Amino acid sequence: MTMPAYLRPLCLSLVLLAAGASAGAQGRTILPPAPTPTDVAPGSITCDECPYPYPSKYLDISVYSQDVRIAYMDVTPQDAPNGHTVMLLHGNNFGGFYFKAIIDGLTAAGFRVIVPDQIGYGKSSKPIAPYNFNSQARNTWLILQAEQIDKAMVVGHSMGGMLAARFATQYPSAVERLVIYNPIGLTDGRFTRPMPPIDEAYQRTLETDYQSTRTSLSRYVAHNPDAWNEDFETYTRIRYSWTLSADWPRLAMVQSIIGQMLYGDPVVYDWAHIQVPTLAFGGADDMLLGPAANFQERMNVLAKTIPNGNGSVLLLPGLGHVPHLEEPNTVVPPLVAFLQEGVTSSQ
Repeated sequence: MTMPAYLRPLCLSLVLLAAGASAGAQGRTILPPAPTPTDVAPGSITCDECPYPYPSKYLDISVYSQDVRIAYMDVTPQDAPNGHTVMLLHGNNFGGFYFKAIIDGLTAAGFRVIVPDQIGYGKSSKPIAPYNFNSQARNTWLILQAEQIDKAMVVGHSMGGMLAARFATQYPSAVERLVIYNPIGLTDGRFTRPMPPIDEAYQRTLETDYQSTRTSLSRYVAHNPDAWNEDFETYTRIRYSWTLSADWPRLAMVQSIIGQMLYGDPVVYDWAHIQVPTLAFGGADDMLLGPAANFQERMNVLAKTIPNGNGSVLLLPGLGHVPHLEEPNTVVPPLVAFLQEGVTSSQ
């Protein structure tokens, strides 16, 4: 069988990066020092100042008997619609605002694009309540129901990759194709370290400042510090602005609770129950698991675990954890190509 064009970089990426993976980013400074900016004003924890590329809609829902609203962008195709919808699920340090390049690539290809801000993120409500991927999946499904969308292709980045897997297993009839894009949660870490008590996590989160935020986000460019650009810096300033808000204690508690979700709700056991064509996709030099070879190995395990031969993997050499902020022109075409295969096969 001929290898699809969008998968051809895979072999090269694995050969080069398995041999050249570095020792990881832990314990060293990734970026040169920078002074804390003095021109950042307190920011709204509902992301009023965030650079959303398109307007947001809001859906009123209930979470643990609390009335909340979930925000989402609903972007129409640029030209002739192809009749399919793609849903983009964001990572833990972002809201839907960082997906502009991917949204535009998809709408140019005729897709309708839905981009939720999960509860606790972006423009959505920030209730102090338990958080888990099952409830996030349900909230996401409610958006599709409200928009009368029966099926969607789902792309989940980072934490959104975990949610995408859970959504595909909780609502299998609603998913046409799946892209798990530079996910976290590739291993079940519960047996190597205890979960920090919520009060400790909260106190530590309260101490977040510009420098700690910049250090945390810099892990995304551990493979190449020169990849740090204005987009990464903008999102650092946004997150820092929240810590200056009078509402920061609420958001800090929400972030601490979500941290427990990431620890206690692993999705590695969901992969074997995914029923649709699934692409394990992203930058091959992702170093959040240590050496890039660790990430590559787990992405291959993910793809092989998808049953019925439905899993494939495409890792793009030289890119890290958020590739579409580094080289959108490299990342978007193969992503769109994989989803377009689903359009063709349904005709």
